[in-house]
Amino acid sequence: MTVGIATQIEIDDRGVPWIARTKVKVAEIVLDKIAYGSSPEEIHFQHPHLSLAQIHAALAYYYEKQDDLDRQMKADLEEADGLAIKVSDPSFRRRLAGLKQAL
Repeated sequence: MTVGIATQIEIDDRGVPWIARTKVKVAEIVLDKIAYGSSPEEIHFQHPHLSLAQIHAALAYYYEKQDDLDRQMKADLEEADGLAIKVSDPSFRRRLAGLKQAL
């Protein structure tokens, strides 16, 4: 595991950056910033278990790697959209219901 930004950010085996010693991805903090225009203080209010230093480190990491992280977040969103379409497909839901009944 690679560590960066004064040990505040850890990169897992899949290349996903996390706030060290938490279960919070850097992308979660970035999305709060982008989607809601939240300041670090507002993000801290929403995630009181994170220090302001951790939040600032996540944002600093994002700004250093913005192109890569934007591409990854876009790919993740496209994958989620594809899964949502698949799950909303009536024939898929019937097959899933059939599997549940078989259990």
